[in-house]
Amino acid sequence: MFVPPGEDLVNQWESEQARLRLQVMEEDTEDWQRSPDFSGLERVGGVDLSFIKGDDVNACAQLVVLSYPDMEVLYEDSQMVTLTAPYIAGFLAFRETPFLLEALQRLERNQPKLLPQVVFVDGNGLFHYREFGLACHLGVLSGMPCVGVAKNLLQVQGVNKSEEHQLQISALQKGGDSFPLTAASGKVLGKALRSSDKSSKPVYVSVGHKISVDTAVRLTHSCCHYRVPEPIRQLKKDATADLKNSEDQQVQKTCVCVCVCVRVRVRVRVRVRARACVYVGQY
Repeated sequence: MFVPPGEDLVNQWESEQARLRLQVMEEDTEDWQRSPDFSGLERVGGVDLSFIKGDDVNACAQLVVLSYPDMEVLYEDSQMVTLTAPYIAGFLAFRETPFLLEALQRLERNQPKLLPQVVFVDGNGLFHYREFGLACHLGVLSGMPCVGVAKNLLQVQGVNKSEEHQLQISALQKGGDSFPLTAASGKVLGKALRSSDKSSKPVYVSVGHKISVDTAVRLTHSCCHYRVPEPIRQLKKDATADLKNSEDQQVQKTCVCVCVCVRVRVRVRVRVRARACVYVGQY
């Protein structure tokens, strides 16, 4: 269980976000981004942190690299990590970025030819309280083009789940249709995208770094077989197995502890000790 950070730390984080925000590039910087069919783009990546239910300390940091446009898995990296910062709305990057950046750096060291040309982040970019979400943070620190794709609407800067917003969603007729997420200031922070004909529920796309919002939306749509773009969807599939293995290991450790306690405190037959282990493993 984390202790809430003090005011000084929160102020420090805000200052860090403001400093790094100045380095975000909101325009296309790569040749492949300017091509109608993204000619020259060969590798797309996805990153995410997944959690064990009820555990706010241990998580699974994941990176996947897929071929483009075939969406075949080229590289996978999955590491169980111990978090060092609490979750605070608006400061998710300080909790997750170190582990995601480490995964990208590990790939660059070991197999640099598989480094993605763009990274999809399961979270927001400019569509954020201070226009510097996780996708921006990772993009600036890594120097790589990043796109933020969120499954749920972050209600910030005058954007909310209003009746007008719901009507705009209803007007999205087919995959590829989108509408802007406009702040009270008039700035477009991202777009709501109907990413697939198979799903009427949109995803929320925003610039992370080194890409324009229109290109980010177009690229996201091109990577979607279903609602969620494949680089992120593949992460979710793999995380389920990794987290289950981690939970199983925790159960096994608990069983061992119970067996030891029974053996030390009570003189019972082996058969009874075995039943104690099975009971704990089930519940």
